[in-house]
Amino acid sequence: MKHETEKPVHKTEEKKLAFEPHKFNKSQFKPIGAHIIVSDMSFDQRITHGGIVLPNDDMKSSGIRPRWAKIYAVGSENKDPQIVEGKWVCVSHGRWTRGIDIEDETGKKTLRRIDPNDILMMSDEQVQDSTMSDKVY
Repeated sequence: MKHETEKPVHKTEEKKLAFEPHKFNKSQFKPIGAHIIVSDMSFDQRITHGGIVLPNDDMKSSGIRPRWAKIYAVGSENKDPQIVEGKWVCVSHGRWTRGIDIEDETGKKTLRRIDPNDILMMSDEQVQDSTMSDKVY
């Protein structure tokens, strides 16, 4: 018999801070439709072999250039057999969403959705752009 003075036991839930990365297992992550989710997109300032400075993407026209990214996950409705997890794709400038920070079993990363119609090139390995020097700021 339960006494009226007894309080129900509540499990304590972990609360996520506003800017803390979302935490989950990669196996739980499934993009809807034909969406393509990428990670490892670089927005650093670069210097060409000729010494020309390519600014970082500061949301202005000065940082315009395509970016390479690694495919993190692909939606089940995507029928292109070449678009698979782990491949690297070069995406036209600005054809991605704002990033969302996550933390999975491999660590912290920023995920973005890209437009499949704006994939310019693909590679099985991370591409070192031959027009760029090794200097990244």
